[in-house]
Amino acid sequence: MRTPLTLVALLIATTSSLAADWNPELAARYLDGRQKEWFAWKPAMSADGPCVSCHTGMPYLLARPALRRKLKESEPTVYERGLMDRLRANVGAKPAGALQSVESIFSAMFLSGEDAQQTMSAHTRKAFDQLWTLQASDGAGQGAWRWYAADLDPWENAQSPYYGASLAAVAVGHTSKEYRETTAVHEHVRSLTSYLTSPSTPPRLHDRLALLWASSALPTVLSDPARRALTSEIFEKQQADGGWTLESLGPWMPHPDALPVSGSNAYATAFAAFALHRAGVPPSHAGLARALTWLQSHQDEKTGAWPAVSMNKRRPEGSMESLFMQDAATAFAALALIEAGR
Repeated sequence: MRTPLTLVALLIATTSSLAADWNPELAARYLDGRQKEWFAWKPAMSADGPCVSCHTGMPYLLARPALRRKLKESEPTVYERGLMDRLRANVGAKPAGALQSVESIFSAMFLSGEDAQQTMSAHTRKAFDQLWTLQASDGAGQGAWRWYAADLDPWENAQSPYYGASLAAVAVGHTSKEYRETTAVHEHVRSLTSYLTSPSTPPRLHDRLALLWASSALPTVLSDPARRALTSEIFEKQQADGGWTLESLGPWMPHPDALPVSGSNAYATAFAAFALHRAGVPPSHAGLARALTWLQSHQDEKTGAWPAVSMNKRRPEGSMESLFMQDAATAFAALALIEAGR
């Protein structure tokens, strides 16, 4: 049976309308506004610039360049430059403390990303030199790094070293094959790969999404059968509306003081869609297409953000901490949609 031309035209018009159903400029404005607040927030400040956090700074450095290209902006924002200046500060000699390994991983990750597998810059080499020095050489965490733990889900708790090690694998994957295969570096990469493929305790799905992301840069951290199995597991937990719940990415710590959250969640859906696409799932895949459509339809048309609330505790409305999950959700949602061509 032939499809009437009017129906074809309607379908094309509907698809075109849907593809424009989110606003990159508003997303960029929201993320820039949050960085303006972050740069002025005393708990995040230091002599070298604001902390590059898992929830606000790191996702911003991933998403804002993609938004900049989408919006045809010619220069990095002042906040991109400021966060990168923080990562370059004391590079190779990040001071001891709770954030030392975290900042070393982020420095290696973003500085190697700037190199784009070309000649390794002096800053990047210093970042990796310290990264390998801080890598655990024995015990249950052999091959991984100490990670910031503040009993906060989803990024800062006792199980989060697996997430951090996956980001380290992303950083390593940005380097050249020649660098990775030097004798000293090869042993560190082998130890990291062993930790990620044979963890002492089963990682949460959230942290294995980071592993799936890492496999797009460093394929050796996931065999083809393991990658297919993980991808299938992720799609098995997808909701009928195309999203993922926070619960499906756990299990998490008990959060009796948190606001009740149910149904598909902006952060869970954005991070899952981003990781799946980075790992090679095409936007035409039925499951990923539904996830992208969910994201397109859930941007707040006033703020430009993808709404999400803290999963740890009730925060005062409008406070800096109340929007951390929303910051990450917005960055990963925008990134997923741009990279998928939406």
